[in-house]
Amino acid sequence: MITREKVLLMIQSGEGLGVEFKRRFSSYEKVAKEIIAFANTSGGYIFFGVDDNKSIYGIESEKSDLELINDSALKYCEPPIQIILSSLDIEHKEILVVEVPESKIKPHRVQDYNTNIELNTAQVYVRINDKSVLSSKELIKLMQSKTTDKPLVNYIIGKQEKAVFDYLDKNETITVNELSKLANISERRASRTLIKLVRANLLLIHQKDNGESYFTYIGT
Repeated sequence: MITREKVLLMIQSGEGLGVEFKRRFSSYEKVAKEIIAFANTSGGYIFFGVDDNKSIYGIESEKSDLELINDSALKYCEPPIQIILSSLDIEHKEILVVEVPESKIKPHRVQDYNTNIELNTAQVYVRINDKSVLSSKELIKLMQSKTTDKPLVNYIIGKQEKAVFDYLDKNETITVNELSKLANISERRASRTLIKLVRANLLLIHQKDNGESYFTYIGT
């Protein structure tokens, strides 16, 4: 159970990678988007009854909002996401705190009733700074590999991998498109190469707000 003191501290600190404010329940899909983003990243908290500017407005109906939020997590997220709901009195107004643990079965997406994830259409969200944004295809593939595949061992470094290292020796970052042009290979093959290097703990993957992934040496 989250404490009142921790809630007050997080509200004072404002929105960020692990905190999102919602003045009121908007729609199942929008709430599912936020829950999914936290579950696909490193977990976090959603505060209902708190505005973006940290003002406390409270909620109208605890029971109704609890049901709506819980339905968003269980019926509008695929796979369903287990959340922890708490209500607290702040400034004589009731707010709801939704704790979303980091998932062990990533990636989650907005319910689309497809059997498998369609990379071009699936609404898979991740948390970037204080925003929930659509995930890149590379990040989706990496989440899938971490959930279903074993870690790479005895990974053989080939021409494409050497091209990546040579490029990063002179540049801070590399993208799928840059590797594709550099090594004269398809973007699909470039994407696969970079993902394998991340899985082998040789590179880190990052994502911009616009959804584009880029890769760096670990520690960069």
